[in-house]
Amino acid sequence: MTTTSDQSAQQDLKKAEWKVRTELAAAYRLVALFGWDDLVFTHLSARVPGPEHHFLINPYGLLFHEITASSLVKVDRDGQVVESGGLSRVNPAGFTIHSAVHMGREDAGAVMHLHAPDGVAVSAHRDGLLPLSQTAMLCLNHLSYHDYEGVALNLDERERLINDLGDKSMMLLRNHGVLTAGKDVPETFTYLYFLMKACEIQVKAQSCGPTYMPSEQAIQTTADQSQSLGAAAALTWPALVRLLDSKNPGYAV
Repeated sequence: MTTTSDQSAQQDLKKAEWKVRTELAAAYRLVALFGWDDLVFTHLSARVPGPEHHFLINPYGLLFHEITASSLVKVDRDGQVVESGGLSRVNPAGFTIHSAVHMGREDAGAVMHLHAPDGVAVSAHRDGLLPLSQTAMLCLNHLSYHDYEGVALNLDERERLINDLGDKSMMLLRNHGVLTAGKDVPETFTYLYFLMKACEIQVKAQSCGPTYMPSEQAIQTTADQSQSLGAAAALTWPALVRLLDSKNPGYAV
């Protein structure tokens, strides 16, 4: 027998899930707006509120600027579709990467992975991300690396990936791209923006010739100042939503 309190709890979970769906759909469209998408490839995911260990991911086949809250696919930790809004196919490589982080990090409410050229370029650079800009220095203490093993179809890779990520919020997937993880979609997108901007600056700086390195003291000071980097989402996310509403509305359906 379903009680009134049970019904109220279910309604609260539905509202919480819709909020996550709307934020994740917005993040997909923002990735497209910033030119970081890769046709129908790469993925952003978010944990569904509740005890079931489900998460939301894009249906394989939609471009990022087409994603809506209701089109996102709900899958379980084994990659089985629980609920879809139309297209129900999920990219298996995306499931491997995102399920690894969601399963291995209870604090990872959202995970974002891109193949954007500047991110891939820096992931392929021998020295990885260098402290060439303030933006990069704000990222370094949050950054880890994972070596390329081929297209991420092997579920055995999940354990190695999560071990390499550790407690960090940003990762360079060597020869592959970038990944960020955070408590929710706004925080994770903020980490993504900082990491992508740092990579873009590095590619441009190195294309100009010899670069100038800051002092070790400056690098350490900036690293110390970066501890609350994710908190910037309280300012950045509302502004990003306003930008998206003016450029590509319609995601919250």
